[in-house]
Formats: sequence, structure tokens, C-alpha cells
Amino acid sequence: MTVVGAQGVGSRKWWALAGLTLGVLAVGLDATVLSVALPTLAVSLHASATDLQWFISAYTLALTVALLPGGLLGDRFGRKKVMIIALSVFGLGSLACAYAPNAAAFIAARTVLGLAAGAMVPLVLSVLAVMFTDAERTKAVSAWAAANFLALPIGPILGGWLLSNYWWGWVFLLNVPVVVIGLVAVVVLVPESRSATRPGLDPVGIVTSCGGLAALVYGFVAAGEYGWSSPAAISAMVIGAAVLVAFAAWEVHLTRRPGSRSWISPCSGRRGSPGAPSCRRLASSRCSACCSRHRSSSRPCSVWTRWAAACGCCR
Repeated sequence: MTVVGAQGVGSRKWWALAGLTLGVLAVGLDATVLSVALPTLAVSLHASATDLQWFISAYTLALTVALLPGGLLGDRFGRKKVMIIALSVFGLGSLACAYAPNAAAFIAARTVLGLAAGAMVPLVLSVLAVMFTDAERTKAVSAWAAANFLALPIGPILGGWLLSNYWWGWVFLLNVPVVVIGLVAVVVLVPESRSATRPGLDPVGIVTSCGGLAALVYGFVAAGEYGWSSPAAISAMVIGAAVLVAFAAWEVHLTRRPGSRSWISPCSGRRGSPGAPSCRRLASSRCSACCSRHRSSSRPCSVWTRWAAACGCCR
């Protein structure tokens, strides 16, 4: 991993952590706050039952699809740059949600919010791995995890209070000052970092991973709406699972092909390769698959190590 401008961060990194934690909290709140706003939105936007289902599902679906590409773009172009773009898009998406004139526009805005949130999740973890030492990283990741857990109870409580006293759009406008604070923290305090070896843009891997996840999540959404025996739900889940299996097979094929690298991880993992960094276990429940691979290893990095690298476990 290459770190640009990391010198001199010092104690400022804890202030940067506070700003990043606010951004993570905004992402988590947006996933839970809408549950209490649905009755109000149904009346204000003249939404049907299907529209209400997609008010929530569009955000979750887009977030799931954007996770792996977000990590890839950060590794290739710089995590700070991509995080600034993601935070900006998240703020604009919040404005679009607040002033959506109808249900279709609201669903589109929620999709934009989900894409920005999905890109931010792996980038925050990667930035924490760069900014903090091994001894400090446990505390930093604990703060990140606490923000995620706090969003679960705070979202419905805060949303209910806002709806009882103010216009429903404030549920989303509340994200704007949080995004501004997060942008200031990232621009001023977060060092730029990227992978030591820029990962290639593998179109097959990107399309199959995003398409498989989208189809699988859509299948679960359709099952909740039409029932588990619905042909639409079953076919979407089967197609999604099949595409993800094809994605895994493609990545394994890339790791075994001489001189090639999978787009998920910048390391080829072979002896003597300059892009074979050591993967360190990170105290995070989402990255439990991360395992150690050192330069002395003569075997290629496993697919699981590459997935962990995409989540920000590898330094």
C-alpha cells in the first residue's frame, strides 16, 4: 500500500476518525430512519405499497452492489479522492430525497444514496488501516463499529421526533451538515493512500460481481413482496447465485493464470512479486476472512484473501 502525505498526521488522526465516524453514522441512520417515515411518505408522495417497498430496498440494493467496486476504485485512484466523491454524492442524494416531487424520483434518489454509501464503507476501513498503528487500530475500528450499532436505535427515534415536529424532508436534510463535517475532516486530516500496485479494471469481474449481488438481493426483496414461492423471487435468487459462482470461478482463473492479477486485490501473491503485501488480521466482524500471506509464500493469494483486501484488511 502506498501512502501519500501521511507524515505529520499525529494526533489529528483522532479528529479525522471523529469526522469519519459521523459519516458512517449518517450511512447507518439512512438505512433505519425511513422505517418510521413510510406512512408520511405514502401520503406526501402518493406512493403505492410497491413504492414503499422500494423506498427501503433501493438503498439496500445499491449499497450492496457498490461495496466491491468502491474498494477497487479507492485502491486504483486513491481512497481519499474516491471518499470525497462518495461523500459529496451522498450529500446531493440526501437533498434529492428531501425535495423529491414523486415516488419515482424518491426511489432514484435513494438509489444514488445507496451507491455512495456502499462506496464509503470499504474506504473508511481502508483509511483506518492506513492512519492508525497496529496498537491503535483496535480502538479505531471499535469506534467505527459503535457508529454502526448506534444507528440501529437512533434512526427510528430521531426520525419519529423529526416527523412529529417538522417537515418530513428534514429526515434527509439532517445528513447535509454531517456530510459537510465529514468532507472537511477528509480533506484536511485524512492522508491520501492507494494500493502499491494499481489493480486492473477487470470488466468481467466487475459486471459479474455487481450483477450477481443485485440479482440475489432483488430476489430477497421480491420474496418479501410476493412470497417465497414467487417465480420472480426464485428465478432472481437462482440467477444471482449462478452469476456469483461464475464470478468466483473467474477470479480463481485469474489468480492461476501466469502474470495476471485479479481486480479484487492488487497483489499477485507469487514469490518475488512487488505487489504481494502482507495481509494483517483486522479486528472487524466484516473482515474475518482476512488471513496472512507473506512475500515468502510460493502459492497464489486465495480468493478469500482478495475479498478481505477489498474490504480494507490488507495494508
